[in-house]
Amino acid sequence: MSADIEPPRIYATRRYRDTRSMIDWLEQAFGFQRHFIVDGEDGGVAHAQIAFGSAMMMMGDHRDDDFSKKVGAPGGDAGGQSVYIAVDDADALYERAKAAGAAIEREIADTPYGSREFGCRDPEGQLWNFGTYWPRAHEAPEHP
Repeated sequence: MSADIEPPRIYATRRYRDTRSMIDWLEQAFGFQRHFIVDGEDGGVAHAQIAFGSAMMMMGDHRDDDFSKKVGAPGGDAGGQSVYIAVDDADALYERAKAAGAAIEREIADTPYGSREFGCRDPEGQLWNFGTYWPRAHEAPEHP
């Protein structure tokens, strides 16, 4: 990768009922590569990242938590999907989004994995997540 081209900052996110099986299938069917998997306390997948070239997708098991309720179940109306965008200054973007009328779904806060993040919906109800965590497909994970 050229040093002149910034790595992607926009990531599709997915919730699955069985993320491990889906990672296997996505590798076999489309050629994704495992980048990072965090095991959940229940034996499932709390968080995973798979890469396709320079692009990356984040995923985890659908569970009974606040984020899953916001993105919905796999196969449901929202389909367990959202978008995450890595930003340099999450606080400034949070204020900008609020001023533009974004519906804040998750107040800005620091996370246990070192990111500062918030979530909001646009005027048509799509969920957007922004944070300072910025995984790059061509670099080793920060939290192996």
